[in-house]
Amino acid sequence: MQSGTCESRAYAVKLLNSMFEVADIIQLSSVRMELFVEVVRLLRDQVSRKVTKSALKLLIRACPMSRNRVKVVDASAVPVLIDLLLDSCDKRQSELTLILLDVLCQCAEGRAELLKHGAGIAIVSKKILRVSETASERGVRILLSIAKFSATPSIVQEMLQVGVAAKLCLVLQAEGTSKAKEKAREILRLHARAWKNSPCIRAEFLSSYPA
Repeated sequence: MQSGTCESRAYAVKLLNSMFEVADIIQLSSVRMELFVEVVRLLRDQVSRKVTKSALKLLIRACPMSRNRVKVVDASAVPVLIDLLLDSCDKRQSELTLILLDVLCQCAEGRAELLKHGAGIAIVSKKILRVSETASERGVRILLSIAKFSATPSIVQEMLQVGVAAKLCLVLQAEGTSKAKEKAREILRLHARAWKNSPCIRAEFLSSYPA
């Protein structure tokens, strides 16, 4: 995967996806770090949309195990995923990227990498209600992981300043996305003391703020 034509790299990822589909937990847990590094490199290179989506699916399949999540984070996946979100106009690619980010943010290392990226919180928030219901649900889940487990006072303030609180109020007003609404409500309640009376949230959004 390190070199070769677009077609050969695409075939390599497709083959690995087929293998991961039938692999058991023990086999998946023994995947070497070097493989994740090469797959992340494919994402960074953006060889083609097809290869990018296939690589994202491969990493998603590998990450039910916590040890693999840490390996993928250590392979520098999180900043690459954030950059993909910044560049992507493709619906399915954005969904897959948010699904993988959500899985990686279930570990402390993944959340730390997201917060280290200057655009991490902002781009996740921006994608909510702009791509699809799946993307919105995953985006809100990512924000909930941050809000519950990594929310220092400065992070809570950053979330307010980049529009997270206002976006979550908008989620409560939107049609559908019931799973996202439940989690948005939880985040808003968690940080009500810091957010509820802030001038950063417009009056029409504050009317949706949960009691």
